[in-house]
Amino acid sequence: MTTTETPSSPGETRRATPWWRRPWMFPLGLLVTVFLVYSLPPYLGLDPAQSRIPATASWYYPVLVTHIGFATIAMVTCALQIWPWLRQKHPVVHRRTGRVYVFAGAIPASIAGFAIALAAPFGPVGAVSNVLLATLWFGCTVQGYRMARARRFGDHRRWMIRSFALCMSIISNRVWGVVCALVFAPQLDTTFGGSEVAMGQAIAGITTWAGWVVPLLVAQWWLERGRGRRRATSPA
Repeated sequence: MTTTETPSSPGETRRATPWWRRPWMFPLGLLVTVFLVYSLPPYLGLDPAQSRIPATASWYYPVLVTHIGFATIAMVTCALQIWPWLRQKHPVVHRRTGRVYVFAGAIPASIAGFAIALAAPFGPVGAVSNVLLATLWFGCTVQGYRMARARRFGDHRRWMIRSFALCMSIISNRVWGVVCALVFAPQLDTTFGGSEVAMGQAIAGITTWAGWVVPLLVAQWWLERGRGRRRATSPA
């Protein structure tokens, strides 16, 4: 079985790509599923006592749940959006799920994320990071949608790849959290003077920054790598 890429701009043609050249789809779907199965249950009962993040104000928990709900929609539809088979064989479904991702996922989730970032109990370093993450996610998603409306599909794809990296950064955030906890735990009585709060804020600061900066850099590297390949293979 092979797939034929849809050209990203007029006059651009691409060769058919064997399905096995895209081995990341199944692991991505599995990763998103496992993450949601682990993360969602404490919030399904709408009980603030079950929240993994302590509320800092009366409005914080409702906005947090709103963010989680829309972000869940964003993660599921985003994974569908980058599925080449769906995009190529069912373009109408691709467009419709794309609108769901934009208007019922990324945009409301990023707006709610901006609000909770300002009051999150993880210190100012983490707050600045999450504010920037929410702002960039909103901006990349809106720009990607604008490019699609303008039928500039190459630019649409590039902006949506950045939006995808920011959307999925919550998963890498958790991975960095485990790594930092393992590294810093033995230093609790030395580096952090026995303060679990100080260690927690240090971990939160590192994971919130690394969680989205690293995926965004990787996405940008991948985009530039693709451009370099096209320049190298194009006739002089």
